[in-house]
Amino acid sequence: MDFQIFPPEDGFPQATVSLPLSKSISNRALIINALTPNAIPLSKVALCDDTDAIVHALANPEEEIVNIGAAGTAMRFLTAYFAAKNDGRTRIIDGTGRMRMRPIKPLVDALRQCGAEIEYVGEEGYPPLRISGKQLHGGCITLTAGISSQFVSALLMTAPAMTDGLCLTLEGDIVSRPYIDMTIALMSHWGIECETSNSNKTISVPSGSYKAVEFNVEADWSAASYWFEIEAVSYGEIALKGLNDKSLQGDSHVARIFRNFGV
Repeated sequence: MDFQIFPPEDGFPQATVSLPLSKSISNRALIINALTPNAIPLSKVALCDDTDAIVHALANPEEEIVNIGAAGTAMRFLTAYFAAKNDGRTRIIDGTGRMRMRPIKPLVDALRQCGAEIEYVGEEGYPPLRISGKQLHGGCITLTAGISSQFVSALLMTAPAMTDGLCLTLEGDIVSRPYIDMTIALMSHWGIECETSNSNKTISVPSGSYKAVEFNVEADWSAASYWFEIEAVSYGEIALKGLNDKSLQGDSHVARIFRNFGV
C-alpha cells in the first residue's frame, strides 16, 4: 500500500510558540537549590507530575509521609535528598501501587554505604522507604554503569553535603550519559566542581556548600522537536521561545538533525 503525503497548500501560518520548560533541568535545579544555603528561589519550573511532587515535598519539609504518586524521578531524587538532609527527622516516602513495583535497591545500597539510614517499609528493594535524615560521611563507592542515570544524579547532587564528599566509579557502559553531564554542569553553576577521571567513569565531588545563584530553567527541547518536524513538512516561519543553543539537553541535537530537512 502506497501513501502520498503533501504539505498544506496554504503553507503554515507564522507562529511564535512559548514552549514548556525542561523537566529534567527543573528537577535537578530544585534539588540543588534546596541544598543551597540562602538560596535564590527559582522563578519558574516545568509543570509536570515529577516536578510537582518535588516542589510539594520541598515546600512541606515537616510531612512524615511523602506521597510522590507515580513520579519516578521524584522518588529517586528525594530519597537521596531526605537521606542527606541533616535534620534528624524520619519520613516515609511512598507512591502508587505501580511505584511500589519499581526497584530502588541500587540507590538505597549506595546511600547506605555513605552512611544513610534507610529501611524498606514493605518488600525488600522497593518503595515505600523509611528515611532518617542525618549527616552522611560519603567516601568511595562503585556502581554498575547500567543503572538509571537518575540514581547517579541523585548521589552526585547530594554529595557536597557529605563530610568526605564522594568518589563515584561507574563500571561498564554508562547509560544516559547526557543526563549525568547535565547534573554535573548544573552543580558547577551552583559552585560545585566535579572532577572526572578513568575515561570519565570516575566522578569525584568535593565536600562543600552550593553557592546561591540566579537560575532560569530553559525550554524543553523534546517539545521543540515536534515543531521542527511541523516546519520540515510545511512553509512559513515558527519562532520557538526559551531555547538555548548551548543546551545541556541531549534532545537539542534535533536542531542539527533537521538542518538536513531544510529547517
